[in-house]
Amino acid sequence: MTEDGGSAGTRTGRLERVREVVAVVMLSLTAILTAWCGFQASKWSGQMSIQFSAASSVRIHSIDLASEARDVQAVDLAIYTQWIQARASGDEDLADYVSARFTPEFAVAFEDWQDHGEELRSPFAEPSYVPEGRAEAAAASDEASQKFAAALESNQRGDNYQLLTVLFALVLFFVAVSERNRVAWAGWFLLGAGILVASVGIVLVATFPVLV
Repeated sequence: MTEDGGSAGTRTGRLERVREVVAVVMLSLTAILTAWCGFQASKWSGQMSIQFSAASSVRIHSIDLASEARDVQAVDLAIYTQWIQARASGDEDLADYVSARFTPEFAVAFEDWQDHGEELRSPFAEPSYVPEGRAEAAAASDEASQKFAAALESNQRGDNYQLLTVLFALVLFFVAVSERNRVAWAGWFLLGAGILVASVGIVLVATFPVLV
């Protein structure tokens, strides 16, 4: 064997060893990243379940509050009907007696209604009429919507990590095939493709939120 041939063979052997070392490092790193993405996907999935449960609980509470508000409004309507009848009959004493039984919330709206010259059809149309429980029901409904939106966001984050596991599986494929390829340039090409895909995945992992 000539000196040039020996040097070329030595150089080729060194390049092959370098490729093997890089491949091992890539396989190890990708395995760790794949496990991490799987862990994060599982954590975000659990977070999503908790948030969906919380949203459902708050939604049920808001429905209960809205039902109580409707019950209070029904009572206000019944008492107001008695006041209308007393007023229509000209019995002012009875009308005063009935109006004294208005709930505090309806009494405010009733006073505003009279102050405005009874322009609206009834005190129930006054903006100031807010039966007990209605504001709380609206607040609970908004909270439930926020929790539901947060659950959807957690679900999306879990899906993102799941997609990354597929991406890193592609890296494992490229690197593993590069080790089996006997053509030097093809092996380096596949290894380079794996490194490129892994780099994209690492950048994405760095930008994703972490749940511990």
